[in-house]
Amino acid sequence: MRLKVLFFTIFCAILQAYGSIENDTIILKTDIETEKITRDLDSLVNSWFVKMALEELPEDFVGDSVGVEFPDSVYVERLSNIHSIINLRYNSIIRNHIHVYTVKQRDKFSVVLGFKDYYFPIIEDIFDSYGLPTELKYMAVIESALNTNAVSPKGATGLWQFMYSTGRFYGLTINSVVDERRDPVRSTHAAARYLRDLYDIYNDWVLVIAAYNCGPGNVNKAIRRSGNRKDYWEIYYRLPRETRGYIPQYVAATYAVNYFADHNIRPLPLNFPVATDTILFNKDIHLTQISEVMGIPSGELRALNSQYRTGLVPGASRPMAITLPISHIGDFIEMNDTIRSYKEDVYLSKTIRISDPTRSTYVPANIKGKTRLVYTVKEGDNLGYIAEWYGIGLSQLRYWNNIYRNKILIGQKLVVYVDPSKADYYAQVNSMSFADKQNMIGKTVPSNTENRSTAQATQSAEDEEYITYTVRYGDTIWDIVKMFDNVTTTDVLKLNNISDPGKIQVGQKLKIRKKS
Repeated sequence: MRLKVLFFTIFCAILQAYGSIENDTIILKTDIETEKITRDLDSLVNSWFVKMALEELPEDFVGDSVGVEFPDSVYVERLSNIHSIINLRYNSIIRNHIHVYTVKQRDKFSVVLGFKDYYFPIIEDIFDSYGLPTELKYMAVIESALNTNAVSPKGATGLWQFMYSTGRFYGLTINSVVDERRDPVRSTHAAARYLRDLYDIYNDWVLVIAAYNCGPGNVNKAIRRSGNRKDYWEIYYRLPRETRGYIPQYVAATYAVNYFADHNIRPLPLNFPVATDTILFNKDIHLTQISEVMGIPSGELRALNSQYRTGLVPGASRPMAITLPISHIGDFIEMNDTIRSYKEDVYLSKTIRISDPTRSTYVPANIKGKTRLVYTVKEGDNLGYIAEWYGIGLSQLRYWNNIYRNKILIGQKLVVYVDPSKADYYAQVNSMSFADKQNMIGKTVPSNTENRSTAQATQSAEDEEYITYTVRYGDTIWDIVKMFDNVTTTDVLKLNNISDPGKIQVGQKLKIRKKS
């Protein structure tokens, strides 16, 4: 057991980004702390089932639009009445988060309540089988707002917001066709194993929840810097800022799910098929074939099977599960040969099987407020360069274009989403020379009113030899090195005089030597 815990701790330390610890203030910035809650709730409204519900019952989406607040004593008493082995402490920080769910975002929180009757029983059943407290199900509310298609700015995906490496470590299949981070059953099994491993380290559920958010490496550093204290609230200001809000969000979500009715919030009545079943399929099939033959709305089928990114179910590689409303199971069993042979040349042709014949471009959910641009791959390009030129994350570029590895082809079209205020500037990237684009790396992007020439300085001899990379939030040395061909971690550390790879800072400029 000790070896297992040691290996797990080392793995997570490498896996997690080493965020800097902020000690200069003890004032909670509520707007910043609750930004993730708002983003997740906003993205959930894009769900197919939600859109259908709003079209049919728009008057029921918002209950009492004003919201109800209570004295602190009421919140304290209600939290004490919730049966939980996880300590549900109350303070002003938690009250602020309760108000996000019950006052500020009460209309969108009603959507979460509409989904809980489907997802909570799945989570409870799986967690119970692992011997975990079933009340950990509330973590899914703050992780993704019960949105299986949720994607964070750093690329964390699915109901439990797994990063690529963590998901693969816990046995999830992630490629261009299948992303099991979006599978509520398989991702919950992975989350249960992760939580159980964390409990082997801390033997404290509050610290487990915190470590799930920021990684055991950051929690261990906070414990050491707090004089080996192991109470969450005693190490609170030594934790990364996002994690400081994570436990308050957990308590707030637990409260809001249990007492929403007292705040005049009604669950959005979704036409979600709570009664579903799964069938293992050992042949390739496309969700659109099932939809068109059986008359099941395509949006509903994709929502129930969101792990199949293009709609293709690659059952020939290994048996794959398809989730269907239970009322359709019998018909599907009888008609599966007919379904698979329907337009087989369109949906199962080997030349198009990894693309989606029903859509010309893969469109992610979380692009609200962004401007869509298209970049054509040219000789000498790689994904790391392109991500830098547009000021976006590499994981975002891969996700937007259904790219699993780093291979791209000359002439390939890539979709990019940028800030509208910079759209005119970034629209020029596609026609710029390679040298001009390289000059952009690490430089401040001018606004639309500024002349393009202000961002294109004459390339010096040093620029010809090196690439400059600006560290972004969530980056690690290992992530950065993967963006560039034939570059090693040792090269980057030595070139930039870095002795501790965990201490790179957001905004720091790193020189990357070009390789011939």
